[in-house]
Amino acid sequence: MIVPIANKVGIVSTRIDTCRSSLFCSKNSSVSLHPTNVADRVLMDIQNSGIIACLRAKSAELAVEAARAALRGGISVLEITMSTPGVFEALQCLVQEYPSASIGVGTVLDRRVAKEAVHIGAKFLMSPAMVKGILSDVAEGQALYIPGAATPTEVLSASTDGAKLIKVYPVSVLGGVEYLAALKKPFPHIPLVASQGMRLDSVGAYICEGASAVVLSDAIFDKKAMAERNFLRIHHLACSAATKGNQAVRKIKCMDE
Repeated sequence: MIVPIANKVGIVSTRIDTCRSSLFCSKNSSVSLHPTNVADRVLMDIQNSGIIACLRAKSAELAVEAARAALRGGISVLEITMSTPGVFEALQCLVQEYPSASIGVGTVLDRRVAKEAVHIGAKFLMSPAMVKGILSDVAEGQALYIPGAATPTEVLSASTDGAKLIKVYPVSVLGGVEYLAALKKPFPHIPLVASQGMRLDSVGAYICEGASAVVLSDAIFDKKAMAERNFLRIHHLACSAATKGNQAVRKIKCMDE
């Protein structure tokens, strides 16, 4: 059973304000400063933070505890993968506890799962490829759908179909920062997220080369920390990730002024 946060002890409970800094110096944005639907609000959160934290856990209870540590560390956009047992139980708990955070699910492979996730409260859905039908299911902005793409053809096709943000996956295998930069040359107008094999020290490079954000998994939810239930370690890694993302986004925004 997942215990509400108010009844938990032994985990850092003080919000680290320095990790949620408002470090923005430019008024430029590809989304409205006053978004009118969930999808646009999530897109703005992603572009402002530069980080999507990707959580895989062996149980719903572990997922919730790790997510709490990351969210308190400054993470504002959190993905829980469908491979997590009890993923919807964890999702329901977290969206109730953190209504202002952008919390969604990843590795979504069919429309039925996507619809159930949105019904429970997922604000975004992420897939390793384009899953037909999901874009039309969230066409009114109920949630942001982020399909995966590996080639220029797939990127253009997803954008043409209406995707507002596309995950380049698996970017490290495809060529890393250089591949992302190459994709942005013909598609400077298409927002891209870099995913797979991301390290904390690569955040700035990807965002500098045009990524709207990077997906961080083990870089925040360290395997050893998860196994040992070391939520303080996860909190510290989340704080570092949030800071690096904010710094990278701020640098790009200031350069664009």
